Amino acid sequence: MADLLSVSINFETSHLIFPTLIGSVLLLLGLAILFTHRRAIAQSGAMWSRTFAEMDKARFFGTLILTIIYFLLMVPVGDRWPNTGLGFLITSIPFVAAISILYMHERDARSLIPVLIVAVAAPTLVWWLFTYVFALTLP
Repeated sequence: MADLLSVSINFETSHLIFPTLIGSVLLLLGLAILFTHRRAIAQSGAMWSRTFAEMDKARFFGTLILTIIYFLLMVPVGDRWPNTGLGFLITSIPFVAAISILYMHERDARSLIPVLIVAVAAPTLVWWLFTYVFALTLP
């Protein structure tokens, strides 16, 4: 009976629980969309080619590249200062700044000031909240 009330955490794999859970839910939802709209999807070749021709490729591929780089760098940077969340903080500040600048329509010095303030303040607030209020470690 005492075993039912004890909790053991494997810290080497515990950070994979939520990404695996969210990925599984997204996969199931995607399969549900494919199943329920299979005819429309199969007949929409012209729609996809038109969408790709009209889309903002720089922002689309820029977002993909920046997101991949962000996730690839977070753990190695965090490994330099384990269990402090500094990997999250140090990689999130340039990521938020780069994504914000990527989506800006006018990139002058006056517009960059609020972007840079948010890029520093938002990740720092999230890092502080998770580290000190919730006592959770980030990568």
